[in-house]
Amino acid sequence: MEIKSLAAQMDSIVSKGAIVDAVKQFFAQNATTSDYNGVATRNKQQMVEKMEGFAGAIAQVNGITHHHTIVDGNVSASEFTFDFNMKDDSKIYWHEIIRRVWNDEGKVIQEEYFNAA
Repeated sequence: MEIKSLAAQMDSIVSKGAIVDAVKQFFAQNATTSDYNGVATRNKQQMVEKMEGFAGAIAQVNGITHHHTIVDGNVSASEFTFDFNMKDDSKIYWHEIIRRVWNDEGKVIQEEYFNAA
């Protein structure tokens, strides 16, 4: 399947708030991630655990907006805004670019987050 279609499917799942499901479905076992706060994961299982912990800390989803996705070869970049109230009474408002590198099997092998604010 082509990367444009896979990226659209993954973005659709993320847009619904099913971030853990998106990782489980689309990440390769050896996928790595890094974000603009310096947090990195070295494989799919670490990312699943990270996202399960994050999702479990959300009290309310105020909005998830998917703005755009571009694809060039095996690389996609998706722009999102995430707005959450957390269980610890903090608020998260992220406007970010999620850059993904895909392998030949249609799985994400690298995901990196950039602050778009």
